Amino acid sequence: MLTNRLAHQVAVLAMVGVLTACAGEGNGVVDPLSGDPALFTWDLPAGVTPPPVPADNPMSASKVELGRRLFYDTRLSSNGAFSCASCHRQDNAFADAKNVPVGTTGEAHTRNSMGLVNVGYQRTFGWAGPSTTALEAQALIPMFGDVPVELGLKGREADLLQRLRSVAIYQELFPKSFPGTSDPFTVPNVTKAISTFERTFNAFNAPIDRFRRGDSTALSAAARRGQNLFNAHRCAQCHGGTLFGGLSATPGMGSDVEFANTGLYNVGGTGAYPAKNGGLFETTGRPGDMGRMKVPSLRNVAHTFPYAHDGSVGSLQEVLDNYARGGRAIAVGPNAGDGRLNPFKDRRVNGFPMNPQDRQDLVEFLRSLSDSSFVTAPRFSNPWR
Repeated sequence: MLTNRLAHQVAVLAMVGVLTACAGEGNGVVDPLSGDPALFTWDLPAGVTPPPVPADNPMSASKVELGRRLFYDTRLSSNGAFSCASCHRQDNAFADAKNVPVGTTGEAHTRNSMGLVNVGYQRTFGWAGPSTTALEAQALIPMFGDVPVELGLKGREADLLQRLRSVAIYQELFPKSFPGTSDPFTVPNVTKAISTFERTFNAFNAPIDRFRRGDSTALSAAARRGQNLFNAHRCAQCHGGTLFGGLSATPGMGSDVEFANTGLYNVGGTGAYPAKNGGLFETTGRPGDMGRMKVPSLRNVAHTFPYAHDGSVGSLQEVLDNYARGGRAIAVGPNAGDGRLNPFKDRRVNGFPMNPQDRQDLVEFLRSLSDSSFVTAPRFSNPWR
């Protein structure tokens, strides 16, 4: 039996061969990397609606493959050492298992890398980015942003495109993905391709999904008890819908709550959050927006540790302890304060009783929201290996 890596290499070679063999029309061979949006098919279970797709960036198999290569390509960084995948690793459901990531200059970010499972369904992007409403716009931030510096490409657009033009597979995939243009090598097309790949990051085969589709053995007894507690404590007010998360661009997929202050901090008893991490407050300047961060999806939450916007919560058990208490207490240090008493805390975070068995049952339910096949699926893996 082929190993996963060998099987993947064989598949990549086959794809490259097809690009050459099937370049012509009417030869009777179906091109698996077609640039025709009409031939694209979603890999989704029956009954699951595909994520919304912008009219100016239709899906195609060739564009997905192009986006996959760009996502993992270190040419998309100023020092040639970083890629999108440096902070979004498949084995961590496209988070990175760090408190906070660092960019090309070694600068530490203030916020944790968000997991990207089912990202195409989201309405806004980033922990506190209400105005970033398209994946294509979000991709520009790590590429060209300088507060903080991530990929470090600001002012290097021409160099980036020249590097991409020199790659043989890109000479095939860019024209195929963006036909009818005199020069398909543009920054907008780079972000469109990456976004197209990210819209395929869909995971709906977790134990909870199989249970809901009729497999009574998919959830353990502990996970079923945890599900009852999850509902009884009204966790779904914020983590609801199919995504178990905040407001979605697709009706019914998420909850009605997009941003919330969960009482993670109450610095000095003033309601403040640490500097440069004030959530929506940094954009709006409204005191009531202090600490309001995006409500993340709980899909594949077992793989996206550590937790919270700054990666300061190390385990699911600790997450539950904070919510059961009604806010986190920090006894000493520069961020000392009782989150329960934060005047800007969301009214839904009011604590609940939880004994050790409840805690374990809730953890088991949260783990049941993770589709383990997602973190090993070859179609999301690094094509350069």
